[in-house]
Amino acid sequence: MHVETSPSTPLVRVLSGLSLSCDGRRIPIPPGSRRLLAFLALHPDGVDRRVAAGVLWPDVEDCRAAGNLRSALWRLQQVGCPLVSAEQSWLGLNEDVEVDLARLEAWATRVLAHTPAPGDLGVDPGPIADLELLPGWYDDWVLTVRERLQLRLLHALEALSRLLRRAGRPAAAVEAMHVAVLAEPLRESGQLALIEAHQAAGDWLAARRQYDAFRSILRREIGVEPSPELTAVARGTGRR
Repeated sequence: MHVETSPSTPLVRVLSGLSLSCDGRRIPIPPGSRRLLAFLALHPDGVDRRVAAGVLWPDVEDCRAAGNLRSALWRLQQVGCPLVSAEQSWLGLNEDVEVDLARLEAWATRVLAHTPAPGDLGVDPGPIADLELLPGWYDDWVLTVRERLQLRLLHALEALSRLLRRAGRPAAAVEAMHVAVLAEPLRESGQLALIEAHQAAGDWLAARRQYDAFRSILRREIGVEPSPELTAVARGTGRR
C-alpha cells in the first residue's frame, strides 16, 4: 500500500521490511537500534521503558537490559532525523513520525466501518494481501501483531468487496475476494463474499463452481460441510 507523506516527514516502514526515510532520502538504521525502532513503530501510544527493555532483551538482567535500551536509544538519536520522545519512564515515536502500518490500519478501519474516504475503494487488493509485517522477524511481539494484522486485512477485504458491490463494481468485488480467498481458502466468510460477488456480476456458473470447490476443500481438509447459510446463497435461495 502506497504511503503518501511530506518529503520532510520521517517515515518508518515495517511492512515488507524495516526501513527509515526522511527529507526524501533513505536513512541507514544503526544495527543496534533496529529492534527498538520496530518495537516503537508497533506501539504508537508509546511504551514504559522497563517494559521495552524487558521485551527486547529478555535474556539479560534488568540493569543490563536498561543499559542496552539506553545505548540503542542514543544511536537512534544520532541518525540526523528526530524520531523518539523519551522521558524518565516512557518513550515513543514523535507525533510527526509516520508509520506505514498506521496508514494501513486507518484504511482498514474506514472500510470496516463502511465509511470509506475518497480513494479507499481504489486500493489494489493484491498488494494489500501480499503485505507482511517485518518478514523474517520471529519475536513474539512481532508475531502477535502480524497475526492480528493478517486477520484484520482479511476482514477489510471482505468489507471492501461489499462496498464495491454497492458501488456497482461487481467485477472489482470479485477481484478483491479472489485475493482474500487465495490467502485463506478455508475461511467461509470470504468464500461467501466471493460467491455473492460472482452473483452480483451475473456469473451464476462461477458462483456455483466456487461453492462446489469450497465444499470439496472442506470435506477433504476437515471433514465438514459448508454452513446452511452459504449453501442457501450458492443455490440462490439465501441473502444477496
